[in-house]
Amino acid sequence: MSRRERRERRAKGPASSAGLLRFYEEESYGFKISPYFVVALTVILMTIVILANVFGPKTITP
Repeated sequence: MSRRERRERRAKGPASSAGLLRFYEEESYGFKISPYFVVALTVILMTIVILANVFGPKTITP
């Protein structure tokens, strides 16, 4: 068998992505949170912090 024939018989495609595909196929247990929920929670938390800084107690430093 020539070198060219051996090269043609091999499976083609990126071998490095095979491990990544297997990783994402595994079922994981635990909380499943939507990305939209995370973004909404972040915006709400930022709003609370900004409002607390604006309307919070004003202290005067001597």
